[in-house]
Amino acid sequence: MISRRTLLRGAGAGALVVAVPVPALAAEGLVPNVFVRLDGAGRITATAPRPETGQGVRTVVALMVAEELAVEAGDITLEQAPGDTERFGSQTINNSTSVRQLATPIRTAAATARCLLVTAAAQRWRVPVSECTAKDGAVCHPRRGRLPYRALVRGAAALDPATVPVELTPPEKWRLLGRTRGGRVDARDAVTGRTRYGIDSRPPGGMVAVVARPPWIGAVPDTIDDTATRAMPGVVDVLTLTAPAEGQGGVAVIARSTHQALRGRDALRITWRGGTPAADSRAWLADLHSALPAQSPITGLQRVYQMPLLAHAPMEPMNATAHVRPDGVTIWAPTQDPGGLRTQLARQLGLPTTAVRVETAASGGAFGRRVEPDPVLEAVACSRRAGAPVQVLWTRADDMRHDSYRPMSVHRMSAEIGADGLPVRRAHEVVTWPLTVLPIFNNPALIKASGDHFPYTVPGDVTVTVRPAPLRTGFWRSVYSGQFLYAEENFLSEIGTRAGLDQVALRRKLLPAGSRLHKVLDTVAGRAGWTRPPAPGTSRGVACLEEYGSAIAVIAIAEPGSRRVLRVHAAVDVGVALHPSGVRAQVEGCVADALSTVLGAQITVREGHVAESSFGDYRWARIDQTPDIDVTIVPSNAPLGGLGELPYPPAASAIAAALAGDTPVTGMPFGTDVG
Repeated sequence: MISRRTLLRGAGAGALVVAVPVPALAAEGLVPNVFVRLDGAGRITATAPRPETGQGVRTVVALMVAEELAVEAGDITLEQAPGDTERFGSQTINNSTSVRQLATPIRTAAATARCLLVTAAAQRWRVPVSECTAKDGAVCHPRRGRLPYRALVRGAAALDPATVPVELTPPEKWRLLGRTRGGRVDARDAVTGRTRYGIDSRPPGGMVAVVARPPWIGAVPDTIDDTATRAMPGVVDVLTLTAPAEGQGGVAVIARSTHQALRGRDALRITWRGGTPAADSRAWLADLHSALPAQSPITGLQRVYQMPLLAHAPMEPMNATAHVRPDGVTIWAPTQDPGGLRTQLARQLGLPTTAVRVETAASGGAFGRRVEPDPVLEAVACSRRAGAPVQVLWTRADDMRHDSYRPMSVHRMSAEIGADGLPVRRAHEVVTWPLTVLPIFNNPALIKASGDHFPYTVPGDVTVTVRPAPLRTGFWRSVYSGQFLYAEENFLSEIGTRAGLDQVALRRKLLPAGSRLHKVLDTVAGRAGWTRPPAPGTSRGVACLEEYGSAIAVIAIAEPGSRRVLRVHAAVDVGVALHPSGVRAQVEGCVADALSTVLGAQITVREGHVAESSFGDYRWARIDQTPDIDVTIVPSNAPLGGLGELPYPPAASAIAAALAGDTPVTGMPFGTDVG
């Protein structure tokens, strides 16, 4: 929580901060802080400090500002903040924190503007502020009438925000927040092609670069014959990129157009050396299995689960545009961390942060991948060489074969079962890889803290063994939690099936008293008609998770014989659902990811390279495989929680259990060899 006074005076780089205005700003309009401003005509502009990667953060910002300024969301003009942690605080999209961390600062910023306008009106009318209200872009008084914001901007700008009491609009008076009506404010632009994504960034005089990347993991160029490439029309230059300072490494071809750059890359003749040309993910999986302790600490029921490599595979492949000049650099990129990227570039290039500008583009998906800077570093190297703006484009195959993958892992679950069929003691032994993009994840305790969210009152322990990662690994939606919970919930389902126990009743009995999961579990069971027997030929799976300050329960209904998922029901408690439509969309997106990874999507490595190159062989679920998805938002008095990653782990677990029926699940993808 951040106080209004802290908000106004600034709280350092780790918090969201705003600037205090002075009366001189009245000529520009009302600018009480960096998030909200009104021009002389009363038009409202809001600044979204964090990137839009598909999670709907811009919509929630618009709704919060509109709510506090008593206007409609369509009356708000949205701007995207550039990378600048000194002005905007942390701008990182990760760990499902964006709405949680933005809610109080953005609402307070807009409420400050409203209270300044109301105070200016009260002073003009010479009436108590308490008699004035804001409504429909104006301040109203029962006897004095109505003054539109445009008539109050100058007077409001002359006030010191620190001297004006500010109250947030209470939830019982909300018109927009928490209401079911209204979709995303940028939906029309997205579907009509008006949204400018990173891949659309083409500054005047810009060029395009593509990179010839290693044909096997870890290789570097040995000899390069670029004679034919340099002779081709439109090719400007060829340069060798050195990892990690210039991205992942390789040979870049800079040209006047994308087509010319791609043709130039095809004409390169490169020999490669080093790396692991014989690497095979099946051998990696065997290595993980061999690292399990020789004996489990518990004698009883045991099951080993294995999880594959997964690619992020956003719809918009990796890209970045850079313009390096003698006095600084400008970046146009779909990034999850514009402020952190700016700081990193300034340090790496030896520039003051004021000489680095990061323009944050909309992103066609991220899922953890765009927190990494490697496409930007490639663009910077190419622009520095070309002396002009250069956009680095990754093809779909580049994106699929040179990702930072979700790590493989192996999980041995063991349980001592009581006479009533319930588990009385458990052990969860994990062997996995660290996240190479963040070296601190070599720490088993950190991996355990990230992944272990077992919600049930079964005593036991989780142990983590970390093996060296043989390729790049990184954050993937839900990070380690998606793997830990998949093993835990499917193991619990097997325990229940063996004992003939009702899966919902089993979980209710094992949840601690007062758990938020009781309510969401009961709600989803009611929505799914759990008390009725399943239809002939169908089976059901259930899973729960409490994480990111939120709670969710999921029930999936499937036809095991046809491997078809018919329906997925979810009940979610996020505290206050500021944008219910956005909540449902996030759950639906996670269900789609869960369905895809359970049904077969995985990354395999053969002869040193990733075998998959597109959605033709990285089998993401198709429309005709998509189940009906029912999402219930459970009312709650809990603090605002996060959601972007929460539904994936229980959705994957419930879908796998439903597809398995009475057959034990042994890993992901369900019923498919891993690796």
